Amino acid sequence: MRTDLIRVYKTVHTWTGVTCGLALFICFYAGAITMFKDSLAAWVTPPAAANQFVDIAKVPALIDKVLLTQPDAHKALRLHFKDHEHASLSWSTQRGAQRATGTLDGDGGLHVEVHHPSSVASFIDVLHMTAGVPGGFDVGMGVMGVVSLLYGLALVSGVIVLLPTLIKDLFALRIGKNLKRMWLDAHNAVGILSLPFHLVMALSVVGFGLHDWIYATQDAAFYGGKLQPMLAAQNPYYATASTSGPQTGPAVLVAPSELLATVRVSAPGFEPSDMTWRRPGQPGGTVFIAGDDSRYLARSGGFALMDPVTGRFINKAFLPGKGNGNAWSATASAIYALHFGSYGGKPVQWGYFLLGLAGAFLFYSGNLLWIESRRKSARQDVAQVKQRRSADFMAALTVGVALGCIDGISSSLVAGKLLNGHVSDMQAWHASIYYGVFLLSIGWAFVRGAPRAALDLLLLAIVVTAAIPLSSVAAWAWPSTGLWIGDSNGSIAVDVVAAAGAGCFAWIWRGTARRVTAGRTDSVWFDARQKSAVIDSKNVRGLP
Repeated sequence: MRTDLIRVYKTVHTWTGVTCGLALFICFYAGAITMFKDSLAAWVTPPAAANQFVDIAKVPALIDKVLLTQPDAHKALRLHFKDHEHASLSWSTQRGAQRATGTLDGDGGLHVEVHHPSSVASFIDVLHMTAGVPGGFDVGMGVMGVVSLLYGLALVSGVIVLLPTLIKDLFALRIGKNLKRMWLDAHNAVGILSLPFHLVMALSVVGFGLHDWIYATQDAAFYGGKLQPMLAAQNPYYATASTSGPQTGPAVLVAPSELLATVRVSAPGFEPSDMTWRRPGQPGGTVFIAGDDSRYLARSGGFALMDPVTGRFINKAFLPGKGNGNAWSATASAIYALHFGSYGGKPVQWGYFLLGLAGAFLFYSGNLLWIESRRKSARQDVAQVKQRRSADFMAALTVGVALGCIDGISSSLVAGKLLNGHVSDMQAWHASIYYGVFLLSIGWAFVRGAPRAALDLLLLAIVVTAAIPLSSVAAWAWPSTGLWIGDSNGSIAVDVVAAAGAGCFAWIWRGTARRVTAGRTDSVWFDARQKSAVIDSKNVRGLP
């Protein structure tokens, strides 16, 4: 391959990667965590709210009492299945800031408890889809659609650049004094070995983020303004149930067990997780049944929309299994499943978790390589050189964004347990804590400089990430604190993974401290003031 052609593709790869790398770091790090949204929700949910389950056979009577006495429940009711025999019934109050759960007491009367749920899992999921871009979800998704176009271009150009030396360099990891070479080897290996995963992510996000713009263009060019009503009518989430004749009172709802029996005829291996009634008992109301069958590539695990009065399907195209949809729904299901990892059960979830973290490393290391490639080397007669402003700027931005994201997510997770029951709007608190820590981390990186800020922010990452399992330890040791230990395997896994993450951050902090004080003096990551402080502290203690 001609050298000048490789040089062009290398330039394209460099600038597309640097342009979108930090946003993609946030998406991949948050996306890795959201592979276990259910575990996060279980970890942050108090036992009092988690244990309000009733027998499924009693759910119809419970729904009737709730609809009769609770006006807020007429908007939507959610039935969450614990297992095949038990489920909890809940609904939102005060515009979603609170959630009420209904149970039946010993005499068959309605008992309602109101709590303030933590939406940290949903918040991190939205963060993974939008990278936290201001302007709302639609704006964030649109921006990430454009970013993913550049991301795809970076992938293709990176493969082309690596082709001439692919066989020789693929499994080479040359560890030594040449740190740039080592980082480049690791960057190339991670990028090539996970290339199919990254291609799926890039192409699917382009579709997710830009579909509104694509549809609007098609509507104007070909459909004469009729496309949007067609799409709305075919929307699998918000279709309207058909009504036959006038209704003089609330409609009688089909029992959940009967609805599930109908679903299992079409999808025998389908395991339901939630049922959501929209406008229950009212004309046009629907029931949305979500679940999973790990054997199939299904959108969001698989779901069906049904008429809650007749028990008939409104839309079953996205149920897992053959014969439930057309080629379009099957393709859409496969794209969604491949992006979100909603197939294959736990092995695929853990695989996507590791691939997500590897992707975050890929973008972080790409920025480090850009910085190192622009480093001014010291001459023999100069101990230290003044680096370019662009290198110092990108180093501070990289440290601030990457570590700010990590610190913000861990802080928001801890707050979900510490503040539960003490504040009225946990969603607002999660957002405020994350963005506060994130923005302060970026500011701190520019004020302190990349080397010292990296140490400070890594230390914060150790503390707030370790606080996740320590909060569970405190709940066990001091029950009077009001904290709790999750009673599921997923909750325990959150503590274990967070403890391992804190250990990893401590290891990275140690290596960074060594680089800051004992690395090359012409490196962006060297800090002479930090080195002097270390030497002075040793002298004070009388150490050699």
